[in-house]
Amino acid sequence: MTSLLVIAAGGTGGHMFPAQALAEEMLARGWRVKLVTDDRGARYAGGFTDEVEVGVVPSATFARGGIVAKARVPVTLTGGTLRALAAFRRDRPALVAGFGGYPAIPAMAAAVMLKLPRILHEQNGVLGRVNQIFATRVNAVACGTWPTELPEGVEALHVGNPVRGAILARAAAPYITPGDYPMSVLVMGGSQGARVLSDVVPEAISRLPEAIRSQIRVAHQARPEDHDRVAAFYEEAGISADIRPFFDDVPRRMADAQLVIARSGASTVADLSVIGRPSILIPLASAIRDEQTANARALSEAGAAILIPERRLNPESLAAQAELILTNPDGALQMSRAALSVARPDAAARLADLAEYVSKEAA
Repeated sequence: MTSLLVIAAGGTGGHMFPAQALAEEMLARGWRVKLVTDDRGARYAGGFTDEVEVGVVPSATFARGGIVAKARVPVTLTGGTLRALAAFRRDRPALVAGFGGYPAIPAMAAAVMLKLPRILHEQNGVLGRVNQIFATRVNAVACGTWPTELPEGVEALHVGNPVRGAILARAAAPYITPGDYPMSVLVMGGSQGARVLSDVVPEAISRLPEAIRSQIRVAHQARPEDHDRVAAFYEEAGISADIRPFFDDVPRRMADAQLVIARSGASTVADLSVIGRPSILIPLASAIRDEQTANARALSEAGAAILIPERRLNPESLAAQAELILTNPDGALQMSRAALSVARPDAAARLADLAEYVSKEAA
């Protein structure tokens, strides 16, 4: 019978995109693949091929809700774990791969209880809470960002962050440097948008010299509640802009961009390096472990990205950095090449190799 990989992931696109990339690679190698997540995680599963069966189990976190909601968390997690246990007994996985996010808890807990071969993949430069829980209870830990802060006694393998096939199809796409012609600026706040980018970026773009501003075409990801005010600002400033809550064609838009302004989520950083684009990165200030700064470090140190801490972000500082890139074609080209220099386009294959090895050795 064909070997079964169960992927446990959810919460945000940051967990789902590398999980999707592993699913694509394992399907190509002849495996069956199932995704186990919760209702929230299932909303981010649209990119998975129809060959991947999606199983939804209850999950919960202590980080959200009031006292009553928190009191229900243990009951919800127990119910989700029991459901995952029953599913695994009916159709035993050869491997369970966890990608973090609280929706991964029931499947990972069930895998531990049944002593199934299991691995973790951590996308960020600091282990997330769920991966911290299971890091000492798996056969191997793979890291997307290096170095990654690990719990004492835990060793890890650096495989890189797997990117989707649609990103790989644009790997090292020729970069059209900024010039006196229409230029694309892509603004991304991660899979859930970022209010601070909607607050600052439009005004920063409007402050650029007219010769640059008149050539810019902006693709701006904004939360639904921010859409109207962002659209109105761009329109009043005479700037061509496409504002949406989520772009389902990021690979194309990123490849077409002269500049990307974004949060430094692990998947965004991986996509930027594989395609090779200059960027201005604004790490999420509220991240408890400051993992987004760790994620951005490789691109920043390579000279591929300008890192602006959120506390220092304002229209003036952002406009100055954007102008620096958009008026310097040679420098922008060098940034593009620097991004490619830190890419790991074979990350999905590396992670798949590890998955197949652990499934055989730990069986």
